[in-house]
Amino acid sequence: MIVRTLKLRLTKKQEALVNSWLWNLTGLWNFAVKKIEHDAQDKVYHSGFDCQNWIADHSKRMEIPSHTMQGIISQAYNAWQRCFKKLAKKPRLKGQRNKLNSIPFPDPIRSPKDHRISLPGLGKVRYHKQELPGAKIKCGRIIKRVSGWYVALWLDCDHAFPVQSTDKAVGIDPGFKTLLTLSDGTKFENPRELHKGAKRLAQSQRGNRKKLTARLLERQANRRNDRSHKISRKLVEQYKTICYSDDNFKSMAKRFGKSVSEAGLSNLIGMLYYKGH
Repeated sequence: MIVRTLKLRLTKKQEALVNSWLWNLTGLWNFAVKKIEHDAQDKVYHSGFDCQNWIADHSKRMEIPSHTMQGIISQAYNAWQRCFKKLAKKPRLKGQRNKLNSIPFPDPIRSPKDHRISLPGLGKVRYHKQELPGAKIKCGRIIKRVSGWYVALWLDCDHAFPVQSTDKAVGIDPGFKTLLTLSDGTKFENPRELHKGAKRLAQSQRGNRKKLTARLLERQANRRNDRSHKISRKLVEQYKTICYSDDNFKSMAKRFGKSVSEAGLSNLIGMLYYKGH
């Protein structure tokens, strides 16, 4: 299973419709979160199927696909299940400071044709040209970002890339001045994306330009992700065994601040883990 993201080219009518969906689904999320919490306080616990029955016959009234509404209910239910098992904190309500920015489509989606993809309730939606593997699309999700609207597609196929036939093992020492130091002496320098863009970011924040500030932060996050993908792939291609220390980056960030967040080491280690497996 792999995920591919396409940038959409919504019409004004489609964009207005999706924005109205986000508004209504925000209320649906908050309703599900509070109801599960209050019922749990009274020792009443629901199954996932029971939770989805709460919104029976509401799809036509809200003009939202029923399976999309069920997807939001399932997200709230799964979030509470993780909380009850002490795997995560309790889910937060959505609002102005914690916006709902995605719409799930849990059903299989038809393969796109002529740079158009059919989405439930929206019809055919154009997207910027991008090649996709010829595989079945299991589900999807529309995501709203500062740079535009995107759709993430879950494809039923494996992503294989060339790996050297080697038995070499390596140990990794993560850091902040030097991003990674390997046991064989190789070093990966920290490009410090946040530091380089700090001046422009400060100007936009002083000018109270919220959209520009969000766009600059998104660019920095994209650069960190791109750098982490390249480094993790290079290591997985060259070494059979990779060992690293189990550091608590969240606690380190509270003490050292931006230098930890700028390095993005937790994200890099996570990529190493799933690519190695």
